[in-house]
Amino acid sequence: MFSLFLALKYLRPRRGIASVVTLLSILGVTIGVAIVIIVRAVFTGFGDTWQTKILDFKPHIVVRPNYRGTLQSIDQLCERYEQLPGVIASSPSIETRVLAEYDNRILAPILLGVDATRIQKMLPLEMWNGAFDLSDSNVVIGVDMSRQLGIGVGDELLLYSPMNLINKDEIYFPERLQVSGVFSTGQADFDSGYVFVSLPVARDLAGVASGANSINIRVAEPQKLRPWYKGGYQHGLVADVRRTTFETLSTAAIRISTWQELDSLIFNAVATEKNMMTLLLIFISVVAIFCVVNTIIVITIQKTHEVGLLKSLGFSTIQLTMTFVLYGWIQCLIGTGLGIGLAFLVLHNLQNLVNFLATFGLDVFPKAIYGLDALPWRVVPMEIVQVAVLVVLFCALASLLPAWRAAAMNPVNALRKE
Repeated sequence: MFSLFLALKYLRPRRGIASVVTLLSILGVTIGVAIVIIVRAVFTGFGDTWQTKILDFKPHIVVRPNYRGTLQSIDQLCERYEQLPGVIASSPSIETRVLAEYDNRILAPILLGVDATRIQKMLPLEMWNGAFDLSDSNVVIGVDMSRQLGIGVGDELLLYSPMNLINKDEIYFPERLQVSGVFSTGQADFDSGYVFVSLPVARDLAGVASGANSINIRVAEPQKLRPWYKGGYQHGLVADVRRTTFETLSTAAIRISTWQELDSLIFNAVATEKNMMTLLLIFISVVAIFCVVNTIIVITIQKTHEVGLLKSLGFSTIQLTMTFVLYGWIQCLIGTGLGIGLAFLVLHNLQNLVNFLATFGLDVFPKAIYGLDALPWRVVPMEIVQVAVLVVLFCALASLLPAWRAAAMNPVNALRKE
């Protein structure tokens, strides 16, 4: 109790170098903690946003032939998939890359040929202009592609088949399609790199006579797709899809992929960058902790005479050591608390700060690079606890040595120093 009382007494602001150093130490811890929390929150937000947009735009389960070819009996397969518990919708798809031309401007998007009736349940897209209409010779494009080509609803888009490069003995004429709608997902890769057409149009462009390249499935709980094993057999929705496919087609030559497998690269990259960035930013907090240690050294030098007097009155080395440890520890606690508050303040105004910097020509979050139209963030409470515990623990350990050296001084020598 005495150690805490004395530590709080030393922390009272007074005129002198010790008070200035103390304030700077607390400020250093505050900034260090805030930066670590902000960066981790932004990386978490990136992962969440990409995951949400991927789950909204891409299928949760994809069924493909094991080798080059097509799936037949696609209507029967889709009906059976939709009878499985947990399946919301399914839709056949033909996917290929094409050349898109308008007004002598050319892009190379991925063409998705889909069933116009089933895709409405499968892919609830937000339309920026027009309607999601794939009837006749219509095409639906993304908002970024619309801007890059300068094309709008009602204009005609030419799509060139890649089969001209594969089958050079045959000629595939381009499809002249009318833009019926423009969608927006908020992610540049999707808004500029995909076009939707009907299955018959896609078959003509891909050189497919019937069937589809794949069947896409949307489920109610995409986070729970990992299979589990019991009695040596695989269980779960993926296993049910595999069994249903085998029963319908009487073949096991299929490949079933989940969204975690198809987009694992981007999620692993975000997780790795988040951990590496956190490790690097921890050094900022370490530097701030050394500032706290310097404060302890300054205060012990100033209080040398007082330490000698207290030891001569019978106070133990442990009591005086705890005094200076608590002195540094309280600084870290105050700095950590202020850092958490500063982090939340910055995060809640993060997009405003980005917009403010953009007015000066500093585009710190361009959509063309990051693929998102807003800076996302999400705070994980456990990560805040981890940062706070690590900072306070390091601070206590770093404070121990200078505190013990000051408290272990010979009282006679300490009293001689003025």
